[in-house]
Amino acid sequence: MPLLSEPHLAPARPLPVLLLADISGSMSADGKIEALNTAVGEMLISFADEDAARVQLHVGVITFGETAQLHLPLAPAAEQRWQPLQAGGRTPLGAALDLATQLLEDRVHIPSRAYRPTIVLVSDGIPTDEWRAPLDRLLASERAAKASRFAMAIGDDADHGVLREFLRDPQARVFAAHEPRAIRPFFRWITMTVVSRSRSLNPNAAVAAPPIDLADLDF
Repeated sequence: MPLLSEPHLAPARPLPVLLLADISGSMSADGKIEALNTAVGEMLISFADEDAARVQLHVGVITFGETAQLHLPLAPAAEQRWQPLQAGGRTPLGAALDLATQLLEDRVHIPSRAYRPTIVLVSDGIPTDEWRAPLDRLLASERAAKASRFAMAIGDDADHGVLREFLRDPQARVFAAHEPRAIRPFFRWITMTVVSRSRSLNPNAAVAAPPIDLADLDF
């Protein structure tokens, strides 16, 4: 008599989270880069602790300082080891946006079965390269057009207009971190939002409405 086979369990579907982080020279002031390192490191730990039986949280980090580069390749959060960011150079946002488009449309790193991604952009300044055409290319891409997008302006010199263009949604808003200590609550909310999606019956569903103020995120 044949033995009963074990029930087939479908592999977990990836839910990608891509961070575009400004690490230009101005991020070295007032403890901004240190606050960003702490916040992203905590987010990775929280994602890694999630049950990946059904949804597996993947994280990648693109930095833009003197150049745009893939600081942390997109991979399951549980496999990531955070390497602290170092600030320096200019603000080549356009190059970072093009790199993000390439990564999001790469079917090897993000298979067709993946849930729609989350893209987070944080910056404390004004882009120093041509960014409009790269942004148009990003938002015209299939994956980015469907992505949940969030933006944070760090400090008083950040270009809110550029960040609003990135969101391109009249209902969305740019979070403002006037002090470095506000960076951490923002990433806590991003963590909470992504984790809630991963635990929901439909991880492709829209995210919850954002809080009115970052102070509301101090939990």
